[in-house]
Amino acid sequence: MLYLPHEPPDWAALLGGSGLEAFHLEVGDDYAVPTESDRYHRFLEGRPVLADEYKDRWNALIRETIARGVTVRRVRVVTVPHTAYHRWLLSVSDTNTEAGEDIRYVPRHLAGDVPPDDWWLIDNERVVYNLVDGRGGPAGLAITADPVIAGHCRTVKERLWELATPYPEYARQ
Repeated sequence: MLYLPHEPPDWAALLGGSGLEAFHLEVGDDYAVPTESDRYHRFLEGRPVLADEYKDRWNALIRETIARGVTVRRVRVVTVPHTAYHRWLLSVSDTNTEAGEDIRYVPRHLAGDVPPDDWWLIDNERVVYNLVDGRGGPAGLAITADPVIAGHCRTVKERLWELATPYPEYARQ
């Protein structure tokens, strides 16, 4: 397994290496992402949304990735009732889907066995784990092409995708 301590991760390089699909599994109820902190706290305080240069760059990367013919999908496994963090994500994920990312939700109580870690599955062959520190903040990435690990992640992806509700429908509930 290759450890990449770079923070923030070089998503352009990682997604640029995909040829067919980039799938992201998110299983946390709360995250401590420094680039989201100000906007998240504004949401908690009921203040208007700020411009988001980081997210604008992410969405541009998604559009570029999709233009190359790569599918970008994400499943969020969430506890119901939602944490404040997931209420915030529901309020801001429309720009992700407008950029072409297919985001779906599965309530944790319906998800069955869920891995404890977030990861990306690139082209069903490479797994990129999002590492976190003791406070829940980003701590780099770990990458493996082990076929057993990739096969397990592929099975989890397929099972959860079938259970998941598309973001637009889920956000209206």
